[in-house]
Amino acid sequence: MTSREVFQKFVPEASVSYCVKLYEQLGFEFKIKKARQTKLGDYRFNPKSDRHTITVNNDLNPFAFLVTYLHEVAHLLAFKQYGRRIQPHGKEWKRCFKEVSQPMLKTEVFHSSVLNALKNYFKNPKASSCSDPVLYQILKEFDADNGKLLLKEIQTGQTFTFNKKAFIKLEKKRTRAVCQEVVTHRKYLISELAEVFLLDQQKND
Repeated sequence: MTSREVFQKFVPEASVSYCVKLYEQLGFEFKIKKARQTKLGDYRFNPKSDRHTITVNNDLNPFAFLVTYLHEVAHLLAFKQYGRRIQPHGKEWKRCFKEVSQPMLKTEVFHSSVLNALKNYFKNPKASSCSDPVLYQILKEFDADNGKLLLKEIQTGQTFTFNKKAFIKLEKKRTRAVCQEVVTHRKYLISELAEVFLLDQQKND
């Protein structure tokens, strides 16, 4: 499968050529990964092999995939331009992220709602799209229906599963919620933007 064919599977059609161009010009290894709970994608440099590697999760919708891809490419660009002694999401990375994303900020690529959220997000980019609740919520609206809900959509007292464990939502504390694990009765603070399943909605195959 060619690089163009790979990108055609995951990003908006109008962005394919640009994604391929970045891949070919920068010469990094690109890997599609299964869904990971802790990250949407990542960038790594191996000094021994002098190779750059970028990964992106395969379960992201086209808009989220493209944003994540550009996010990781920006890490590579920041590394090449400024070296390794910079903050992971410092001013150098923010500058590179804005620059590499700019050609894609148009309605031919992104839905208008995503585009407006992105323009606001780029005024001060956070570590990931998940760090901006408005952008994250809008990107999630374009996910295929998989039965997932955000924790903030779960009512107090309802039972849900998260990371394969059952919890009861007890109370909300600003951007997180106090939740009690059903088996151990331990209490945890979980982000209100965490993806969960209502327990009574799940069915065994």
